[in-house]
Amino acid sequence: MNRAVTPKLPFLLGAIIAIGPVSTDMYLPAFPQLAHDMHDQAAPQYSLAAYFLGLAVGQMTQGALSDRLGRRGPLLGGLVLFILASAGCVIAWNTPSLVVFRFLTALGASAGLVIPRAMVRDLADGPAAAKMLSKLMLAMGLAPICAPMIGAVCVMFASWRFIFGLCTAYGVVALLCAWWLIPDTLPPARRSRLGVGAVLVRYVEIFRERGFLTHAIINACVAACLFAYLSGTPQIFEESFHWSSTGYALLFGVNSLAYIGYSQLNPILAARFGIAPVITVMTIWQLVCTLLLVLLSMLPFGGLPLAGGLLLTEGAFGLLLPCCMVGALTRHQNHAGSAAALLGTLQYAGGAVAGLGVGVLADGTARPMALVMLGCAAIAALAAIKRPRLSFGAAE
Repeated sequence: MNRAVTPKLPFLLGAIIAIGPVSTDMYLPAFPQLAHDMHDQAAPQYSLAAYFLGLAVGQMTQGALSDRLGRRGPLLGGLVLFILASAGCVIAWNTPSLVVFRFLTALGASAGLVIPRAMVRDLADGPAAAKMLSKLMLAMGLAPICAPMIGAVCVMFASWRFIFGLCTAYGVVALLCAWWLIPDTLPPARRSRLGVGAVLVRYVEIFRERGFLTHAIINACVAACLFAYLSGTPQIFEESFHWSSTGYALLFGVNSLAYIGYSQLNPILAARFGIAPVITVMTIWQLVCTLLLVLLSMLPFGGLPLAGGLLLTEGAFGLLLPCCMVGALTRHQNHAGSAAALLGTLQYAGGAVAGLGVGVLADGTARPMALVMLGCAAIAALAAIKRPRLSFGAAE
């Protein structure tokens, strides 16, 4: 373990990674209020799609930037951009201004998502790295559960603008912690000297490899289903089904816990049956669950059956995403960082397309969300059929 590691460092890095879900999940309960204030029912979906697009762009740039300039400078710069853009969201005056500020917020937040993971790899390897990552995930895992609850309270007593004020304050605290307590973990001797052209050539080579491409498509489509759920459910449950913002926050918290629970089954099932069979079965499961959601959205069953269908769908999210990541990176050990960055870019690009689709098709019902999720699940199933046979280890 590197001497730069202190007991507090993994939790500090985890708190910085949590900027991403905090900035996304905390304002979900405020979607109906935001749409009303902006006089645009699709404003929340457009802002969320812009955020995912910003994360897609940021994933590609922040990793390469930190490899070349060191970790500390790009991280601090990203946090400053996050703070300024979040403050811009507080004063947003119409949908286009909110969309622009959310895009810039995501560019800043992407530094907090990418660089702490790279810092772990700088400092540790093997079991030590796994231990650090588990601490990071503990801090990050609490955010999707707590953030919607905080957002629901804000909507009850204030407005959606106050939520972005809290995001701004969170960014300030994260910046101060990074400035005073987090060292640069990448010394100059280890920094990359690759030019922009060489980096782009590497990305093209990775993208053209069939194993990466098919698993990345599955990963992006699964993420798109998840982001369609994030984009569509606030207004569906709060306006169409007349749930309170607190009720929606509780639903989101239950689904987040289910996601965590399903993901914990992943190592067990992958070790018992193998990664490839898990991907095959769960792409079929996702297709069946999203078809069920479409049927539920067209029948007058109310919110609880739809919530149950979403809970079942979380199984695909929790089990497919880790397996797809392994499948995409299997043949790219020598440049895993670049492959992971490209995988993240495609994942958030899928989220942006899904969020935009839900916004464009929005009609006040659950049908647009369900249909977008079904379409993504169908593409994921086709990609699963086309993926090559890879060797993941003895279980395969």
